[in-house]
Amino acid sequence: MRYKLAIFDMDGTILNTIDDLAASLNYVLEKSGFPARTMDEVISFIGDGLRKLIERGVPEGTDSETVDKVLADFKEYYAVHCADKTAPYDGIIELLENLRRNGCLTAVVSNKADDVVQELCRKYFDGLFDYAVGERSGILRKPAPDSVNEVLEKLNVSRGNAVYIGDSDVDIKTAENAGMDSIIVEWGFRERDFLLKKGAKTIVSAAEEIEDIVLG
Repeated sequence: MRYKLAIFDMDGTILNTIDDLAASLNYVLEKSGFPARTMDEVISFIGDGLRKLIERGVPEGTDSETVDKVLADFKEYYAVHCADKTAPYDGIIELLENLRRNGCLTAVVSNKADDVVQELCRKYFDGLFDYAVGERSGILRKPAPDSVNEVLEKLNVSRGNAVYIGDSDVDIKTAENAGMDSIIVEWGFRERDFLLKKGAKTIVSAAEEIEDIVLG
């Protein structure tokens, strides 16, 4: 086995969350009297945490107090509607089962709110992750390596024996900042050419390829 631990991003990597994210964002934007955003716009806003999603979604020049209100509305609405249309990508459940069957530890590190990460892991991946963390107060979000380092410490695995798996430039940088290898998927929210320009070295197009790499 090449790696003892596989750490996964969530949005765009193991779960296709875009429909629920877009619907929730547009709900709170319209509630505040702002125009809705297209799907392509929402996709471009994702990856740097909830506040960045809201800051990018509201009209340019919106004051911070209004951003705070829209963010609070989003958290409340998305907590209820985070799984309306969300679903795992093809082959992900089988991938996780096979990794664990072969003795590989699995974890999630996401910039999604931690309570939502825990809920989605319970709903779609019950028993398939050894550890999962999302965005929390006082903890630097990705691409800072803090949460990745936390997982490594909790699961007692050296960074040389772990790999970070994601779908974005943020994930590429997260792995770099953590000093570990990465696998980047091309079924997520960023195009292959963009990922290559951002330094992706290993790009896969199917979940089975991840299994082949991780288990060696």
